[in-house]
Amino acid sequence: MIKLQGLYKSYGAKNILNGIDIEVNKGETVAIIGPSGAGKSTALRCINILERPDKGTLTIGEKSYDLAKLTSKEILEIRQSTAMVFQNFSLFENKTALQNITLPLIKAKKINKDEAEKIAIENLTQVGLLDWKDHYPSQLSGGQQQRVGIARALALNPEVILFDEPTSALDPEKVQDVLEIIKRISKEQHITSVIVTHELEFALDVADKIMFLADGKVVEEGTAKEVLKNPKDERTVKFLGHFADKLEYVI
Repeated sequence: MIKLQGLYKSYGAKNILNGIDIEVNKGETVAIIGPSGAGKSTALRCINILERPDKGTLTIGEKSYDLAKLTSKEILEIRQSTAMVFQNFSLFENKTALQNITLPLIKAKKINKDEAEKIAIENLTQVGLLDWKDHYPSQLSGGQQQRVGIARALALNPEVILFDEPTSALDPEKVQDVLEIIKRISKEQHITSVIVTHELEFALDVADKIMFLADGKVVEEGTAKEVLKNPKDERTVKFLGHFADKLEYVI
């Protein structure tokens, strides 16, 4: 289980997150939705300390961390327990698909090269990219690069995978392929995950729980049908109104 309590983050005088709580049980998928600028990606980046929180407590498994007083050792522990799938793929351009997966295993997990390559091949196979293992990012489509990013996250065998708008940088025809892979690993492997997304149909299909963020706060949360079909807060109602046509036939 991962639990985030009382998360605050500001940039200068601008408050981005105002006391957010997130709780994800083992094997559960939580989708975070909300308008642009609500703090969704910032919350995700605070979980694995890509952004330094101002205040809050993070619990992963049995261990808790004071996010305002993190040591270098604690930051390393948190990052070894989490894996991020980024909007913009964040692959090493001078490394092949295979090397993009083996490098973190060798450097961060201290796994030997042969074992790292075995793990990488298993995960590239899982995302349908084994035949592309020796290709560089510039030789891959956006959808293929994102699948390498997913395989890299899976290979690290983290406590939780954090997906930050995983389809936002993709051409429309590539979006569904990536969503189907995330859906499959979520349902078949029961991987604990937090997904920031604007794909509400996908969130409905894959998420055990949905959280709606606005103005740096969790405004509403519940099951997908509770939040998407019967929203209670007027900000949720207004936001979902922009997606009424799409949601009408999937709920």
